[in-house]
Amino acid sequence: MHVDLGNALATTPGVSRDALERLDDRVATAHDRIEAGRAAGDHGFAALNLPETADPDAIRAAVDPLGDPGAILTVGIGGSALGAATIDEALGGPADAYFLDNVDPAWIDRLLSRLDLSRTVVNVVSRSGTTAETLSNFLVVREAMADAGVDWTERTLVTTGESGNLRSMAEDYDLPTLDVPAGVPGRFSALSTVGLAVAALQGADLEALLAGAGDVADALAPSLFESPAYAYGAACYALSARGAAINAMMPYDESLEYFAEWFAQLWAESLGKDGLGQTPARALGATDQHSQLQLYRAGPHDKLVTLVRPRERNDLTVPETDLAGLAYLGGSSLGDLLDAEFEATEASLAAAGVPNVRVEVDRVDARGVGELLYAMEAACVLYGELASVSTFTQPAVEWGKRAARGLLGGGDLPEADAVSEKERLVVE
Repeated sequence: MHVDLGNALATTPGVSRDALERLDDRVATAHDRIEAGRAAGDHGFAALNLPETADPDAIRAAVDPLGDPGAILTVGIGGSALGAATIDEALGGPADAYFLDNVDPAWIDRLLSRLDLSRTVVNVVSRSGTTAETLSNFLVVREAMADAGVDWTERTLVTTGESGNLRSMAEDYDLPTLDVPAGVPGRFSALSTVGLAVAALQGADLEALLAGAGDVADALAPSLFESPAYAYGAACYALSARGAAINAMMPYDESLEYFAEWFAQLWAESLGKDGLGQTPARALGATDQHSQLQLYRAGPHDKLVTLVRPRERNDLTVPETDLAGLAYLGGSSLGDLLDAEFEATEASLAAAGVPNVRVEVDRVDARGVGELLYAMEAACVLYGELASVSTFTQPAVEWGKRAARGLLGGGDLPEADAVSEKERLVVE
């Protein structure tokens, strides 16, 4: 893992080397709190112990009875799906993977109508076992399998907490089950049973994923100048305090597009508290150089752009051509072009005084993905400590859940009353 803060030093907003050195004393204090939380296995901090506490053998044992599926359908929402989706998109595998992380009926109907459910494994994930969206989608999938003559009990994996509807169902039908680890919030669960079950079904190297994460964990130190993860978290905090209210996450690798989605939940749900936080935006290089870069470079100076890439990748050669004006491309490679686009964007932002940070892994492989996920989690926890926010809670999310539950008849909940009290100004 390599983090370069150079293009955030002389920008607007920006942070000086002297300011980072002054901040480093607070980083050391925050590191001590984080290490104490890890040692005690405290809620949230336990997520940073997953490189040591996750059990790849137990995960593989749970998925083994499900065989080699042609498709994997994960039913979950938020952290119950995004980590698994990020790892699967980055690493791939023989099965087609799909994620029911929304309740759009038309989209779900189209997906189920084209899936061969007899060759599909359903991976249903909910810590509480009562999540309305997840349980509703699962009931729809279960009925579709029954209608197709498929025994859903032979093709379903459950990942859930110690109690709840899913746990009871799994026990009643003797389904293969994985436990959601205690003390690990959903958005920090990518390197646990929640995120690794799909990877195990795909035959991914779970040990390498956790080893990559472990490398970053071992590098955590009481100085941002000694820990890439802390360097990134501290720089984000310092830039946010100076006006960079938006963090545009822009990976330059197609297989990391879902990573930007995962990062958005991690950053927003963890840090958006008490009027504080940094709004995550999602972009993809080089695609969004032709759209969003215009705003990043020439719009308001309220952004940090995080540029992510692997240092090595498989490549394709660009064929020679005699087309006028394009001969310079012949004999180069698509990787060369993508790297040039990356460096041009980086320089373009710096020239305009827009802060940007470079984050690199050696390769987008199991070890590199483990590094990237863990580093962002550790960076987020450090940012939360520096900002004195409650990183591991999500009260605004819970408010919305209660409002929806009340609207659906799940109880007399005051949050639902806010819907009927909404002011309206309708233009037709």
